[in-house]
Amino acid sequence: MSEGIPCTWMRGGTSKGGFFLAADLPTDPAERDAILLRVMGSPDSRQIDGMGGADPLTSKVAIVSPSSRDNTDVDYMFLQVFVDEVRVSGAQGCGNMLAGVGGFAIEQGLVAAQQGVTPVRVYMQNTGNNAVATISTPNGQVVYSGDSVIDGVPGTGAPIPLAFHGIAGANCGALLPSGNLQDTIDGYALTLIDNGMPTVLLRAEDFGITGYETREALDANDELKAKLESIRLQVGPLMNLGDVSNKSVPKMCLLAPAVNNGLVMTRTFIPHRCHATIGVFCAISVATACTTDGTVAYPLATPSEGEQRVLHVEHPLGSTPAVLEFNSDGTLGSAGMLRTARKLFSGTVFP
Repeated sequence: MSEGIPCTWMRGGTSKGGFFLAADLPTDPAERDAILLRVMGSPDSRQIDGMGGADPLTSKVAIVSPSSRDNTDVDYMFLQVFVDEVRVSGAQGCGNMLAGVGGFAIEQGLVAAQQGVTPVRVYMQNTGNNAVATISTPNGQVVYSGDSVIDGVPGTGAPIPLAFHGIAGANCGALLPSGNLQDTIDGYALTLIDNGMPTVLLRAEDFGITGYETREALDANDELKAKLESIRLQVGPLMNLGDVSNKSVPKMCLLAPAVNNGLVMTRTFIPHRCHATIGVFCAISVATACTTDGTVAYPLATPSEGEQRVLHVEHPLGSTPAVLEFNSDGTLGSAGMLRTARKLFSGTVFP
């Protein structure tokens, strides 16, 4: 591998990382992960000897390959490369990086571009679920520029609608993996939910904070982080995740009432650093809990109605709109999200 590996670096949603064709990486996971750690420059808090941006949100990898499944075009594996640990994890998916998969697949010749827009059917290997990313392709070419705005990213981009089906319980086996709307751990009321992302929801005020603190202030609050980690380790078995001490899930999400006409305010730990915004699947899980009477989120949320609801989940840099489709009997149907992406460079990376 000393000659380098073909790679495209992209921003997907509010994340950024390397996009690889599976054929260009070793099939052995240990060998592959060793290369990705070198590519990112991990373990090092600065990632100075690699491409990583010294933040979990910019130390991510998407591996894409043609799909052998009849109902999908490509397979997508997400890997989180830890910044200051010798660890690469596929324990979760990433909806933000997913936003870059469609354009990458078209430009790599895995999917034929259509005139106008091109739907790319994606099998998400981490969770075993399907998604459809709709890519702008005027004149049969991928276009990343446009007028859509997402909070947490400066400027505008072409809209990339993402649609998900069957993601409830994708990681934990059930939407409410403990079987309860609320549980109590260490004296704190919480809701365990998985609508695409294993998430633990807690009331910020129960921890003596407002829920409106800056990311930096929360990252510096060691007492708070110790309490959250104690809870996280205990709920792992309750969420059918087992021992989570070396896993990047579940995410820990502190909730407070919305302040900008959104659904609810969030501060999310992923799991040990506070997220600058909120992940796609985490936002969907939060929104789902906010519409479910009996959860810790429900009393804090702005009421919503209708079979299709666009629910703006607030975070430190704005809000993320989650789209929930409900069946006529009130049960949850599908979920969606609007993202943007941008290709930053394409070339050769040297591990």
